[in-house]
Amino acid sequence: MKASRLLHLLLFLQTRQRITTTELADRLEVSRRTVLRDVEALSTAGVPVYAERGRSGGIVLLPGVRLNASHLEPRELEALSVAGLDSAQLESLGLSAVRESAARKIAARQTTALESPNLPRLSDLVLVDSNAWLADSNAEVDVADLASALRHRRRMRIQYRRSAEGQASMLVVDPYGIVAKSGRWYLIADDQGAGRLFALERLSAYETLDAPVALRPDQTLRTMWDDLKERTETPGRVSVTARLRENRLDLARRILGTRIHEVSETERGWCSVVIRYPNIESVRQLLQFGDHIEILTPETARERIGQLARDLAETHAAPAP
Repeated sequence: MKASRLLHLLLFLQTRQRITTTELADRLEVSRRTVLRDVEALSTAGVPVYAERGRSGGIVLLPGVRLNASHLEPRELEALSVAGLDSAQLESLGLSAVRESAARKIAARQTTALESPNLPRLSDLVLVDSNAWLADSNAEVDVADLASALRHRRRMRIQYRRSAEGQASMLVVDPYGIVAKSGRWYLIADDQGAGRLFALERLSAYETLDAPVALRPDQTLRTMWDDLKERTETPGRVSVTARLRENRLDLARRILGTRIHEVSETERGWCSVVIRYPNIESVRQLLQFGDHIEILTPETARERIGQLARDLAETHAAPAP
């Protein structure tokens, strides 16, 4: 444990060269006294590091020192192989600590590779956050435990509640793996030979069976995901034409995404949009635009949105005196 801590201490110093004792203690999760003992041990071993006293003092590594600390452990490589996950998702998989360790080693290596010591790293200028806005989705099961169970490549019996159902059903599936998409986790599996997405927030329990998983030989987690994503995002069969206020067009693009098939030129503050849905019932999504939208065609969509609006008005009408 001490050897690992000393290495991390050196990695911090290689990227910063000077850091306060308090900050080092916080990062290494030890006391300030332990940090000072570690610095003394490194100095005794010939490493040019020392403690500088005073108000602006701290732990200092002499400039020009180059440490060969870029080697990554197997778990660190595994953490980097799932690049794109945010901190909460890494925590779910139990990879937060090793990801930070790998990042420190990479940062140390980048520092030595920069043409100019004053040139910022790309990681200081680019931040990736894969969480959706206002997302608050919690998986019912422990994601790290599920990922560990998936390594055994066994069939699973899951307890899953479909979005339109009030109670969960038991299913036996052949899992390919899990996917993180816009802050949510999904299990990708064959259900009676057909690929399906199972949102972990509606998967309440699972158990690994003795039978080996029966995966289709021409399919992998990536190919399954590509197919399921395309099916989900492909525009539907019903084309709905609507008038939309121009100042709501950006919001519509964020909400409707690829369902927007066509947008006409603006006229008097309104534009015409064509939205594709799998069925007429899906037009209820457009109620959130309130009086900023008017359905024009087809007539069945116009009638359905009108009925939904009347039902809403009746539900929220003030009680009779």
